[in-house]
Amino acid sequence: MKFFYGWAIVATGALVGCVGMGMLMSFGVFLLPIAESQGWSRASVASGSTVAFLAMGVAALPWGALYDRHGARVVVMSGGAIQGLGLMAASQTESLFGFLATYGLSVGAGVGAFYVPLTAAAASWFTRNRSLAVSLVSAGLALGTATMAPLARWLMAGHDWRYAMFGLGVISCAVIVPASLLLRPAPPAEPVSPAAESAMGRADPGMTAAQALRTPVFWSLSLANFACCAAHSGPIFHMVSYAADCGIAPLTAATVLGAAGLAALSGRIVCGLLADRMGAKRTLVGCLFLQAFAIGLYLTARDLDSLYAVSMLFGFSYGGAMPLYAILVREYFPARIMGRVFGVVAMISTFGMALGPPVGGWLFDHFGGYGWLYVASASIGLAGALIGLTVRPPSRRAEALAVA
Repeated sequence: MKFFYGWAIVATGALVGCVGMGMLMSFGVFLLPIAESQGWSRASVASGSTVAFLAMGVAALPWGALYDRHGARVVVMSGGAIQGLGLMAASQTESLFGFLATYGLSVGAGVGAFYVPLTAAAASWFTRNRSLAVSLVSAGLALGTATMAPLARWLMAGHDWRYAMFGLGVISCAVIVPASLLLRPAPPAEPVSPAAESAMGRADPGMTAAQALRTPVFWSLSLANFACCAAHSGPIFHMVSYAADCGIAPLTAATVLGAAGLAALSGRIVCGLLADRMGAKRTLVGCLFLQAFAIGLYLTARDLDSLYAVSMLFGFSYGGAMPLYAILVREYFPARIMGRVFGVVAMISTFGMALGPPVGGWLFDHFGGYGWLYVASASIGLAGALIGLTVRPPSRRAEALAVA
């Protein structure tokens, strides 16, 4: 049987996503060591993550446009070099401003080169099993949280945070840049008539990116993704610190974040399979409601067992939701503009990701705990689920296009 190269694209995307996104999502492990060694507040250090997510969001659109023109290889290779060199430089900075600028801009811009292009590349290679393929690439992002955070903690155990961050930068360059050489453009698809496109529930194949950004479904997906990310970013980033405040040893506290990452990995795969059978919209809305519920449970989790249980439920829910936005974008919009359209969706969502770390740090500094963070996050998560309900199913949209 001839090997289908699309699965090599999926494997490469999962590997790059694991290393690249892991560098960003493991930053919570650095929060306390940097704050204690440099004398900076938690809110100030957390701003590094905020700058990174903002940079990721702003960079997502140009990276997506470059992907539409030149493919994933050049984009991912550039992002790996930017991220790796930036981590090395950030590990040597002494001022807060220098650290926020170096870490935030380089890591954020680098991750922006991975998420949208790799997701779009996987979607372009598949017609059947597209939800599973995109979910497997997205699973690599979750695996990054489960692997990079404990690795960073292990590197710090024998040295300090600077050594650990420099080491992560070396790993980023050594893995991502060579792996990008495996990325290839998808072969040309067979011509599909506009009527067939409509029957499959897709948008007019002649739609431009500007027209796509004016559709109601685009804004429903973007706002739901924004609320979803705003809801889970704070709990993810402050998870290790919250566990430490509950009396958990630092190295063990990092494994709570790792457990959430592993659960997010399984959530992406399971929900990808469900989306191929039940539809992406139904699966997404279910994940968003489950996420809001899981965040609320943190208010009662104080010991290690309950933290593991809640974090795994939380990880499964947000992990399952994340790849579904890309799947829905591909269902509603033509492949040739997916990089740009999904780039804007991702950009808007990263603004939500940018809110959680500093807001969580500010709430902790002012109220002496994370209780209000979980209340606010659960409420925002519930709002995201309600917005998700407004996304019309592709079949109904196809009928409207056919009538028009």
